[in-house]
Amino acid sequence: MNVTHGLRRALQINPNGLATVFQDRRRNWAEIGNRVARLASAFHALGVSEGDRVAVLMLNSDRYLELYLATAWAGAVIVPLNIRWSPLENEDALRDCRAKVLVVDAAFAATGDTLAKALSDLTLVFADDNDTPAGMENYEALITRNHPVQDAMRTGSHLAGIFYTGGTTGRSKGVMLSHQNLMANALNALGEGMFPASSIYLHAAPMFHLANGAAMYSLLLSGGSNVIVQSFTPEGVMATVQKERVTDVLLVPTMIQMLVDHPALTSYDMSSLRDITYGASPISEALLDRTTTALPNVRLTQAYGMTELSPIATLLHWKDHIGDGRAKGRHRGAGRATLGCEIRIVDADDKPVATDAVGEITVRGDVVMMGYWERPEETAKAVVDGWMHTGDGGYMDKEGFIYVVDRVKDMIISGGENVYSVEVENAIAKHPAVAQCAVIGIPSAQWGEQVHAVVVTKSGATLAEDDLIAFCKTLIAGYKCPRSADISETPLPLSGAGKILKRELRRPFWEKQVRQVG
Repeated sequence: MNVTHGLRRALQINPNGLATVFQDRRRNWAEIGNRVARLASAFHALGVSEGDRVAVLMLNSDRYLELYLATAWAGAVIVPLNIRWSPLENEDALRDCRAKVLVVDAAFAATGDTLAKALSDLTLVFADDNDTPAGMENYEALITRNHPVQDAMRTGSHLAGIFYTGGTTGRSKGVMLSHQNLMANALNALGEGMFPASSIYLHAAPMFHLANGAAMYSLLLSGGSNVIVQSFTPEGVMATVQKERVTDVLLVPTMIQMLVDHPALTSYDMSSLRDITYGASPISEALLDRTTTALPNVRLTQAYGMTELSPIATLLHWKDHIGDGRAKGRHRGAGRATLGCEIRIVDADDKPVATDAVGEITVRGDVVMMGYWERPEETAKAVVDGWMHTGDGGYMDKEGFIYVVDRVKDMIISGGENVYSVEVENAIAKHPAVAQCAVIGIPSAQWGEQVHAVVVTKSGATLAEDDLIAFCKTLIAGYKCPRSADISETPLPLSGAGKILKRELRRPFWEKQVRQVG
């Protein structure tokens, strides 16, 4: 199987079915198929050969979905660029992968022009409804003037995409995912009952990121409908759910928080929404409770994984968020290995640890990446005997449920004690004045590192540092509690996927230090 399999199937069994909805534009699968085949032909006309890289720097749109398909149809490799990166960061990615074409929309036309001047052999394509800037090919004109071509029919072992990691803990790397990787993940999710053909799925998370891509590739196989908003806003999501009778959406916890805490939520008809999949970062128990109260008929499923795993490794199904699962504390976990994946928890010597013992989470299966683009040494460190080393600390209980305690690099060692930031963040998030929080380790002459909290309060709320620390001491051990805190209404720095950029929070504290711990 390859990435275009689902489109070929839809053209055969459901050509008139609703494929995409974006703003006032609606297209069926027959229309998408024709446009994809013509766009693939256009890439060939622009000099793109099999295996060449086509980069995309755009906000969400129906054209983004076409690009995922057309690049594969042409036999090329898609490189979705991070919309929150600086031009220099994206220039580095473009140089790294040696992209031949860059597709931009109106939001990134100026950036595209800057990048093309820095990279003289880069062809720009403008994919928007506005007037095409000078020096760029027009997306719609390319489709119109090129005749459809046959699918290149890449095999499972061929490279399908290079997905640059968010860089939350270090410099970004290009993750190479094959057609087999992406289709294995899509089939695993479908086998778990996610994203069936009846789905009306809302692309609210950024389409450059593989968290959203996991749902997209599954829907391309099942034939569900894709409703797309240009970017996430709480009211935009609510209005679209109401108008299009959306059934499924994937959100990161920061988006869920903004949605369920929005004062206008009860003004919209959200009754069609049946499933929210969340992932990319942990969700606090307090937010989980607010979500189930605000949207009582919605089933929550957690997907845990990483780009290098195409991206899903485990699922915590909705039943484990409530009832007996909740009573057993499973809602605090990441679920069990999804179909097609094996999980093993190992120590620093790569040996399996005992049940309930904390170690590094490793994953094996057809979803494990081909490797990091042109970084064989880093690939060899990450994938050992077929096992992807996630960099996440966690443990497995006797029933196979995985509990993620921290990124290995986020673990704080204070006075010789291991402090897992997720546990502290869960405690802080229970305070009624807290909207968001992140916990990091900062230098301490006495303790090596000390626990430091960065807290965003709810609008109009006030919270004193001493009161926050005292509150935490009622919930967790004293050595785990923050010893200091920055409290404001300033939003936390986020990656394009909605992950909190802890490296940005740490930088002011550590930039002049020689770190000896953690």
